[in-house]
Amino acid sequence: MHYIDLGIFVGYMLIMLGVGYYFMKKNKTQDDYYVGGRDIGSWHIGLSVVATDVGGGFSVGLGGLGFIMGLSGSWMLFTGLLGAWLAAVFLIPRVKSDPAFANFYTFPQIFQHLYSKKVGIVAACICLIGYLGFTSSQLLAGAKLASGTFPVLEMHQALMIMGAIAVIYTVMGGLKAVIYTDTIQWIILMSGFIFIGLPVAYYYVGGWSVIRTTLPDEFFSLTNLSWQDFANWGITILPIWFIGMTLYQRIFASRDVKSAKKAWFIAGLFEWPIMAFMGVSLGLLSRVAFEQGMLLVDINAFDPEMGLPILLRTILPPGILGLMMAAYFSAVLSTADSCLMAASGNLTTDLFGGFLKNKKENVQMFISQGFTLILGVLALVIALQMTNVLELMLYSYAFMVSGLLVPVLFGLFSNMRDSHAAMGAMIVGGGVTAGLSFMGMELPFGLDPNFFGIFSSLATYLLVYTSRKNKISK
Repeated sequence: MHYIDLGIFVGYMLIMLGVGYYFMKKNKTQDDYYVGGRDIGSWHIGLSVVATDVGGGFSVGLGGLGFIMGLSGSWMLFTGLLGAWLAAVFLIPRVKSDPAFANFYTFPQIFQHLYSKKVGIVAACICLIGYLGFTSSQLLAGAKLASGTFPVLEMHQALMIMGAIAVIYTVMGGLKAVIYTDTIQWIILMSGFIFIGLPVAYYYVGGWSVIRTTLPDEFFSLTNLSWQDFANWGITILPIWFIGMTLYQRIFASRDVKSAKKAWFIAGLFEWPIMAFMGVSLGLLSRVAFEQGMLLVDINAFDPEMGLPILLRTILPPGILGLMMAAYFSAVLSTADSCLMAASGNLTTDLFGGFLKNKKENVQMFISQGFTLILGVLALVIALQMTNVLELMLYSYAFMVSGLLVPVLFGLFSNMRDSHAAMGAMIVGGGVTAGLSFMGMELPFGLDPNFFGIFSSLATYLLVYTSRKNKISK
């Protein structure tokens, strides 16, 4: 590892900490800290949305998919495009134009408004657990990148360093810092992919003829996946656009409905095809290098998600490697900080909002930062227990989706609102998905536990709602 690369990496981390400190001085109220003052433009919001949704975890995870299955792994983020555009058409006008939501900070506040305070608390607990897991996945992604790039760092050492940087930066900066730095971080990441990663890796492995002869044809096909793969990605990722706390915070932070919708269309287009194909292409190139013996790794203990960072470490010259790693670490930070802010908002606003309500603004800010720090440390502890980035992310997604999707759709888009039905749907849906996931049993047709969690949630909602309606009518 050249000292130039290490210097660039350290310098980038210090700049991020500096930005967090700058905005810590600018933030005066809870509006500033959690929803960016509610006056942020569409391009900043849009790039922040895609940086948060794709970020470091999917950057590493996409590389792993490209390594295993080739270009077909790009379909994972196609579900992100569908989710973003559906949310732009249906969700944003419903949420942003409703004056009842004008002063909200969090997603569970909508549950409390539509149903009851108890339902809002349960929703907050589900969001808190889900985003803790997702924050952990981003810290793990950063650790994999750091340990794969800097051989002197072991995984746990890298995780502690990345965790400390991400948590401290987030505690200080708040959402306004997150959104504005996300814009810069996403430009850095895309530039690194387009102008450094792809062309250098393509040249290093020998060009198109070598790539084609090294890998089988299915790596270059868009059909190298089963219908279960696409269905499982869709049922897990697409609905997150309707229940993601980080996304609702950005809806609240947008200037108006038009600006928010434009931001979501921008985000969807960047997810697929742009980010999707660049991510899996780099993973595919790392597979070519692996098959040719260019990566000095232990084949028996090799993690596919490590292929891309090891390839970059191998092929990039001093200085350029540092810039590329800064791009990847920016993606990690752009997601980790957003998810940590979401979990902190749940704890501060939804669970302890009554306690903080009559406190002075500076006291509220101090307590909010304290909660963010506690949750960041807890997320780091969780990350120390996991090894697979994509698995941890999808588990976190699935738990939230299966618990929250059905109640929010009924609450926002129908007159069939019942707090008992919502409560039952959340508990049963999240419980079924969590139980099936942890048991690890083989499920019918190879489907994801989330399928069964969502359908259990829907059945529970309809059953409770119908029985209560019949009882009242009598």
